[in-house]
Amino acid sequence: MARALKETLAVGDRSLVLSNRDKVLWPQDGYTKGDLVAYYRAVAPFVLAHVANRPLTLQRYPDGIDGPSFFEKNAGKSLPDWIPTVTVPSEFGKRDTIRFVLCNDEATLVYVANLAAIVLHVWTSQTPALDTPEFVFFDLDPHEGCALATLAKTALGLRALLDAVGLVTLVKTSGGSGLHVVVPLEPAYGYDACKGFAEIVARTLHARLPETTTLERSPAKRPAGTVYLDYVQVGRGKTLVAPYSVRARAKAPVSMPLGWDEVEAMARKRAKDTEPEFARFTMKNAPALLEKRGDLWGAGAWSGQRLEPALKIARDVWT
Repeated sequence: MARALKETLAVGDRSLVLSNRDKVLWPQDGYTKGDLVAYYRAVAPFVLAHVANRPLTLQRYPDGIDGPSFFEKNAGKSLPDWIPTVTVPSEFGKRDTIRFVLCNDEATLVYVANLAAIVLHVWTSQTPALDTPEFVFFDLDPHEGCALATLAKTALGLRALLDAVGLVTLVKTSGGSGLHVVVPLEPAYGYDACKGFAEIVARTLHARLPETTTLERSPAKRPAGTVYLDYVQVGRGKTLVAPYSVRARAKAPVSMPLGWDEVEAMARKRAKDTEPEFARFTMKNAPALLEKRGDLWGAGAWSGQRLEPALKIARDVWT
């Protein structure tokens, strides 16, 4: 018997109406919207630890990953009144303000998954302190022809650079072909200060690895085989793909936190491409993996740090 187009699902004390659960979102793999909802339910505690109280931008694929998609920042009029939001001034576009969804519980996570919101993008700050980011991140984006070892060695070089000034770093896959390296901070700095710090770090790393990294923003002008050190994404309203978010790619890969030992192992591999390495973390196997090893970006690993001592040391060790 065919499944009804609409079903009611109890999530906690909420009753949600789900639509078209059999809608195929990944044509090559046969994964449906129901599979997406089931995944986000299975990993809800892990996802919520990293998205709660952060303005959320949804990347929606109503006709599947091969169809048109769109980013949704402003909460629609049909948003249930039990889902919290935060309204912030709009810097671009025709709107004066944007009302962002705050995904603070499993029911909200299910609600947005039912919208075919495959990818979850979050701010680096939380409400109510939206002007003080809690981390700086570096998007290491491999350009065409970049080998896995080159990307891994770039990430390790970045870790060594920051370790030399006393800063602890975390790392995760982007869910695509790159890596995200994060520096947890005490929420004591504005976005301009954080971006200035990120630029100093990126330029210092590029000076140390000039043959394998680039600061060129235009993809068409980047040297083949290099890693783009993207620090421009540090800023108010800029977003990061949330840990454990699914990506709209074949086999439904997810953005997975890694141990630095895993990156060290990648640096010894001879793979000519980076994407197959990261595609092994998928919507299908991530729940079991998390059940086994837990959240590598959990509270125990997340310790706020100050920039002033690091910059003082950097004057000597980064010269």
